[in-house]
Amino acid sequence: MGVDDGGPSGDSGASEGSDGLSARLNERLSRTRATLSGLLGSERRPVEERRDMDAVESFTPPPLPDSVEGHRTRGEVLGDVVDHFESADLAFDRQPDAEAVRKRFFDFSYLADHEEVERYWVNEPYAYVTIVRDLRADELRYRVVEPYLSEFERYVLEELTKHLRNSLMYYDVADGSDRASLFERKAADLVREHTAAVTTLSLYKLLYYLRRDFVEYGRIDPIMHDEAVEDISCDGTDLPVFVYHREYRDLDTNVSFDGQELNSFVARMAQRAGKHISVSNPLVDASLPDGSRIQLSFGGDIATRGANFTIRQFSAVPDTPVDLINWDTFSLDQMAYLWLCIENNRSLVFAGGTGSGKTTSLNAVSFFIPKKSKVVSIEDTPEVKLPHENWIQSLTRESVTASGEGSVTMYQQLQTALRQRPEYILVGEIRTESEVALTFFQAMATGHTAYTTVHSESVTGVINRLENEPLSVPTQMIKELDIVSIQKQVMLDGERVRRNDSITEIVDGGGGTQDILVDTVFEWDAESDSHNDFVDSSVFDDIAEDRGWTDRRIREEFRDRREVLAYLVENDITWHEDVARVIHGFMKSPDRVLERVRDDTLDPTSLTLAPAPTHERAAPPDTAAPADPDGDGEELEDLVPAVREIDPLLDEDGEPFPDATAAVRERDDGDGGDP
Repeated sequence: MGVDDGGPSGDSGASEGSDGLSARLNERLSRTRATLSGLLGSERRPVEERRDMDAVESFTPPPLPDSVEGHRTRGEVLGDVVDHFESADLAFDRQPDAEAVRKRFFDFSYLADHEEVERYWVNEPYAYVTIVRDLRADELRYRVVEPYLSEFERYVLEELTKHLRNSLMYYDVADGSDRASLFERKAADLVREHTAAVTTLSLYKLLYYLRRDFVEYGRIDPIMHDEAVEDISCDGTDLPVFVYHREYRDLDTNVSFDGQELNSFVARMAQRAGKHISVSNPLVDASLPDGSRIQLSFGGDIATRGANFTIRQFSAVPDTPVDLINWDTFSLDQMAYLWLCIENNRSLVFAGGTGSGKTTSLNAVSFFIPKKSKVVSIEDTPEVKLPHENWIQSLTRESVTASGEGSVTMYQQLQTALRQRPEYILVGEIRTESEVALTFFQAMATGHTAYTTVHSESVTGVINRLENEPLSVPTQMIKELDIVSIQKQVMLDGERVRRNDSITEIVDGGGGTQDILVDTVFEWDAESDSHNDFVDSSVFDDIAEDRGWTDRRIREEFRDRREVLAYLVENDITWHEDVARVIHGFMKSPDRVLERVRDDTLDPTSLTLAPAPTHERAAPPDTAAPADPDGDGEELEDLVPAVREIDPLLDEDGEPFPDATAAVRERDDGDGGDP
């Protein structure tokens, strides 16, 4: 922590600032001690005597009601904090006194008039989130709880912040590990050198707040760490920040900004995103270093309630088809239908309103793309996360110069993608650019499988939007599309949920260019909150014709995939890598995976997501394996049981064995008829 960072040294002004900081802290501490009826003297105390200050009552939160003093939450949270300090690698030589932690680490007074619904750490042991019911208003609220700071600790933090800012202003480091590493060195040294007048526990609290404000995202940092939050919205000055929670939907928080703080925060976020924001350039739309998308509005000239911002967060762990089934967004039949369609190169558009889950669904069904197929995704912000290796993730870029040069548009990336010979193209969203829409549908017409999202509430709305200005896609090209999935965000039993409203197939109505026919395969019933069972599909008829399958075979393929998905749901197999292993394992060896499903012995970890092995140079003739003298393959056949004993689902290259019964299934197709 104390290693020389090679920065500026020998600055007399900085030295004077250091001495002045220590003097001011001790002077402030003297005044604080005096108000505590002489409990402590005014002399500066060495580090070894910091524990003496743990008894200072004004350093503790306000007294708690009896109902809160013995509250289960208080005991559990403080127990976690004590355990952390006893077991974790610490920034300072001493660990905080356990009794001091229990007295003055968090302020639990909010429990007096709130009922806790859920609680979880977002940055243990310094910040947790609790979803509480306000007993007076009978509303759910999102509460961020961070370490309590006494008046003196707040003063120390202000002084350290000023001093640290002056110390770091000489350095120009980008976001990431260099920024964090520099901060850790400077902040820990500063705190250790100049705050001998505060307790050990205070040191850890101060370092947390310095790190939060200098390296992370300030007062919204705990929310940024919450993977259950999709959107963070600050609508103006002195207003609560709102979040959109995956489970509890729209909630207000206990976080807010005053006018000056909000303008400074907005400017800082623009800087973190590599952008400039000012009165003359008050609107910024950008991506933060962690991949979140942020929209910023600066000042009060263009927004009557003051500066504002909205952050759209994306989970580091992608949602899977199993997640969407568990959330009742899609039914098992729908997901099995989409699996078979996507695996067989049918194109798809997800449509719906804002927040309806279009991109989430697009990402989830992409798990059904065959493992080794080449995929190119094109987005403004990196939202799509695929389990595939043969995947190019392309992004657009705004101009990096005042003259507008250096931009990379969606259209340019889409043109480039067509030269990369992808089998599947994923476009984040078609908005208003006609050239993007035309190129997207041209890609489908030239044999590429393509997926995208569109803002529209119905199939008719999708077709009208595509046909008319500004997109102006010819009707004959729209007929290249196979499926439209409509997403909705609806209220059920007082809760806002996401549902697939319908899955509709685009049917070629003949040679005419104006007759686009549609056939709804699945539809959601709001009264029962359910989707109809699968009955028939013209897309399935096309797949069967392309594959040479009978009607019986296509229905068997559908049922087999449904059975695998049902097994994943019933056995709570939701981790994205496990889901991908099972789906891709089934594509390679369906009968063997089905056998394990039916025997209830399927272990997803027995399947592989590892890269294909690097094939070694062939062995010289004298060391090569002996040829089979009889030519009957018996020696090789003898090795198969041994390999399968090691892993019944993998061959020597770490890939699933081919389906040995495929020929039998093809032979049986001759029977024809319905199952």
